[in-house]
Amino acid sequence: MTAPAPRFTASTQKRLRRLNLATSLPPVVFAAVVLVYMDVRAWWHVVVLAPGAVAALVAFERWTANDLARFALPCVVVAGAVWPVGVLVTGSPNAYWGICAVGSLALREVQRRRRALAVAGLLCFVAVIGATRLLVQRDDIGDVLGLYVLLPTVLTVVVAALTVAGERFFDLIRELEQTREREAELAVVRERVRFASDLHDIQGHTLHVVKLKIALAQRLLDRDTARAQKELRETYALVSDTIAQTKELAYAQRRLNLTAEVENAKNLFEAAGIRVRVTREAEADARSSELLGQVLRETTTNILRHAQATQVQITLTGAGITIVNDGVTVGTLPELRGLAALRQRVTGDGGVLTVEQSDERFLTAAAFPPARADAAPPAPGEDAR
Repeated sequence: MTAPAPRFTASTQKRLRRLNLATSLPPVVFAAVVLVYMDVRAWWHVVVLAPGAVAALVAFERWTANDLARFALPCVVVAGAVWPVGVLVTGSPNAYWGICAVGSLALREVQRRRRALAVAGLLCFVAVIGATRLLVQRDDIGDVLGLYVLLPTVLTVVVAALTVAGERFFDLIRELEQTREREAELAVVRERVRFASDLHDIQGHTLHVVKLKIALAQRLLDRDTARAQKELRETYALVSDTIAQTKELAYAQRRLNLTAEVENAKNLFEAAGIRVRVTREAEADARSSELLGQVLRETTTNILRHAQATQVQITLTGAGITIVNDGVTVGTLPELRGLAALRQRVTGDGGVLTVEQSDERFLTAAAFPPARADAAPPAPGEDAR
């Protein structure tokens, strides 16, 4: 079974489509108008030649939209019919342009193992139809072979080669896009592994100690009841503390080190192929540092899961943190439950958590009153990657 072809993300495909239309469509339209104008000698020639040019423009527009499959056959039929009519009826040596453009673009819809045969068929069609001009014009064979056979065939070869090269370029972008998505998924998996490691650190040691204490209490029940009761009380306290730590870990309330979280976020973004720039204007105080670390961790996860980011800017001040990323699809904001829960904690601690989307950029910022950040002296510095 053949694997499905890789596909662009919606935002990448939209940007490439706009770029193609802006840079390539005007020259294509100009060439179509000029070629039709050069071959028109009577008003009805426009009626005969225009459909080939229109078919080429439609095929090009649909090609940029990655939707050529539905239009390839009708466009090939129309453009293919214009060439023999132009050769035999209107005497238009440039009527091949429509089938040349449409046929070259339609090659992407042909299976790779059959593309060589399709190219050969396209070239033979252009050359053979051009040679039929000899049926109506026999006085200048060299001129006919040059204008109707050699030139159209050579230009078709050139256009087909450029189209194949362009398709290879798009294949490379698709591969890069897939690689980036896999790296982002890997970064999320690494974060989950880190969470599992934290959970193991909390519960693994506790369960082992509980097992030993219960075994000791059982042996002491008959010989030293007071000591056995002490061991059971310690076991109960240890289990209660472990439950509290597990709850804090599950709800991202475990005490965090902001500097470590910044370094971890940089590593995760870089692993996902995202450029990250960290600007330190001042160091946050110990109280706000923990909450700011939680905001950074949750925002990092959201960027990796919900955005197609290429760059992230992290700014640390004495009063808070600001994270700005690109690659956000314009539309409704995704449901960010983690940030919603953190907003309540930040607000309850006297701060403000801001979440804003502007065009394709997303801003997450947490700030506390100056009184919360006056303890630490400024330590300006910048780490950019």
